[in-house]
Amino acid sequence: MGVSRQAVTVIAIVLASEAWAQSSEPSQETLPQVPAEAVELPPQVPAEAVEPAPEAGADVAAPPDAPLQPQLLPEPPPGGRKFESVVVGTSEAKTSGSIHVLKPEKLQRYELDDPQAILQSVPGVYGRGEDGFGLRPNLGLRGVNPDRSKKLTLLEDGILFGPAPYSAPAAYYFPLMTRMQSVRVLKGPSSVQQGPQTVGGSVDLITRDIPAQESFGLDVAGGQYLYGKAHGYLGASTERAGFLIEGIHLRSDGFKEIDGADGSTGFHRNEWMAKARYRLVPEGELRQSLQLKLGYSDEGSNETYLGLSDADFAANPLRRYKASQFDHMQWHRTQAVLSHVLEGRDLVVTTSLYRQDLERSWRKVNTFRGISIANVLADPDSARNAIYYGVLTGQLDSSSPGETLLIGPNYRVFVNQGAQSVARWTTRTGPVAHNVEFGVRYHYDSIDRRHSQDGFLMVGGELVPEGGATEVTAYNKDSTHALALHATDAMAWGPLTVTPGVRLEVLRSKSHDRLANTLEKGSLEALLPGLGVHGALTPELGLFAGAYRGFSPPAPGQPREVGAEKSVNYEAGARWTRRGERFEVVGFFNDYSNLTDVCTFSNGCLNDDLDRQVDAGEANIYGLEAYAEKTFRPGGGLTFPVTAAYTFTRTKLLNDFRSADPQFGNVVAGDELPYVPRHQLFASVGVEGARWGAFISTTYVASMRERAGTGEIPPGLKTGALLTFDVNASWNITRWGQLYVSGRNILDEAVIVGRRPYGARPNAPRTLIGGVKVQL
Repeated sequence: MGVSRQAVTVIAIVLASEAWAQSSEPSQETLPQVPAEAVELPPQVPAEAVEPAPEAGADVAAPPDAPLQPQLLPEPPPGGRKFESVVVGTSEAKTSGSIHVLKPEKLQRYELDDPQAILQSVPGVYGRGEDGFGLRPNLGLRGVNPDRSKKLTLLEDGILFGPAPYSAPAAYYFPLMTRMQSVRVLKGPSSVQQGPQTVGGSVDLITRDIPAQESFGLDVAGGQYLYGKAHGYLGASTERAGFLIEGIHLRSDGFKEIDGADGSTGFHRNEWMAKARYRLVPEGELRQSLQLKLGYSDEGSNETYLGLSDADFAANPLRRYKASQFDHMQWHRTQAVLSHVLEGRDLVVTTSLYRQDLERSWRKVNTFRGISIANVLADPDSARNAIYYGVLTGQLDSSSPGETLLIGPNYRVFVNQGAQSVARWTTRTGPVAHNVEFGVRYHYDSIDRRHSQDGFLMVGGELVPEGGATEVTAYNKDSTHALALHATDAMAWGPLTVTPGVRLEVLRSKSHDRLANTLEKGSLEALLPGLGVHGALTPELGLFAGAYRGFSPPAPGQPREVGAEKSVNYEAGARWTRRGERFEVVGFFNDYSNLTDVCTFSNGCLNDDLDRQVDAGEANIYGLEAYAEKTFRPGGGLTFPVTAAYTFTRTKLLNDFRSADPQFGNVVAGDELPYVPRHQLFASVGVEGARWGAFISTTYVASMRERAGTGEIPPGLKTGALLTFDVNASWNITRWGQLYVSGRNILDEAVIVGRRPYGARPNAPRTLIGGVKVQL
């Protein structure tokens, strides 16, 4: 496997003795007074439920001579105790880093399906639009490349969910947000706990926990463009066992129209999840339980990489060219996670074994045989390009070999499996309280590619096979064995909390190109330290700062001179918290010694350059994040929740370099990075009564350059500034039933959100949705 004997020994010892902690914990039956979102917590995630609060949740300053206590969840009845799963044991308010938790009420308040639309309510999170539905979101944190969210550590219940997080981190699968109970976004020094991507941070999606008693829920909705949603769950528990079954069907006929065709441009997705838990030892000093989580997902979507020329976008942004009529994505995915939890008074250890398989095939128009489609749409009126443009739109017939369209499936099979173990321990040394976490993960993933294409001619407005032999453009397999260990200790002494941490990544990779008959092997070790400090000036106000090593591993099969992405990242800020209130300002500076970029089809790279990495050298990304949240309570049974999040970002590349990736091209020192908005704002205002609520929210994203450069952005190389408004209202018709309506992009704003890989792409148009929820 390429892993040393010492590494295997470490794995065996840890798995045999203490194991890891992911997301299994005692059911809510043992924690009847703890909110659901606080119970379902993986090991390093914040929860506000544990804020010490004598008066509506306000923090309490302990007397100077009082003994420091570990931050734990409220004491449950005999038979179980759940440690607060925060970043190394400190509460969200006291954490020495930038952390944001989207809890159930926020996710349900806006009724959104698109992960990008949800996560952009968190400062420091950026997105590049593509299909308008968020099927394959492009997310970035603090300026990292948003392409397919490949520079983020993505987790579900503490488990890496990307198809191949090390070998091919592009996230062509993203879970349906509808079934998530909460979302945790971690930035700053806490990133050393989550890997392998530690430059920007991590996003952890938390699913529904097994209920303490019989529970049933149903959510059915419909709307424009034949939007449909059916979401249901059923669960129950006894003293020793419990189960949960949850399923979702989401669909739309799509908002785009193919020239002269009646076909759907939409999608359908299904996701099923089943959980079962059994308490082996429900009471005593050492309690044990087992949990099994199974999942199945599939998708069929008529999605394409083909966009529009700028002129066609201005005339009708929802148009699709005839050449994209065969484009279709099909995939299915399975998941299995088995977890064992060992709990004592001062110790929680959880071991998880996991396996996830994804098989996908995306048939789409790739290029012309004679010219790139991106070049055609950038200048469709030139004498040469006008002919190719006519073929794309179906207005002209193919008349030469160069005007043949190459269409074919990119077929890929992914494996993601491993074992992970975390032990969390609270102890004291004199006046200092420690919340210690040790973690180890042994992981294997692989991607098996077979890309092929056939020639098609446009004849009479229809695509017909050219009749030639199928061309295989890629036939290879990349794989990685990775051993990751981390240790952190939140040391609290009075108002001061110091949190040192370190992460070790040991990688052994292999790349087998079957077409070229070559085999490349690689190895890498990276030690990633971090340190965070939080000082409480008052029970509500605290200052924090931190520094840590950022890391992003290279993909398998790269030349030996290509290195990992490395940076030293700094942040400092102030946070003021009280019940229903939070105000935070954070400055960040990411100092890259080597910024990297991997060429992908979604960026517009050609076959010979796909999956090749380029080292861009030194770069700086810096900015300011501000967040404000307050609930006004004027009386009369009304509350007015208000939220605002703002991000300012600047970037600078410090070295000259050349890249085959169209996002970079020929870079000159001083150029800015693509797809990083200088300004981004989210704001929400609502009013809630005893049985109803109404909200209006707005998101503003400034124009972004689509290619590295400096100065004024040329019109054809920038996105439009996007300002959208959403409205949501709900009414509890009974104690178990609710009606709701949602209007997304109610002003029907349409701008170019991206041109990668081929032409201008729109955001989703105005969409009105209505639904009913039942919960028993």
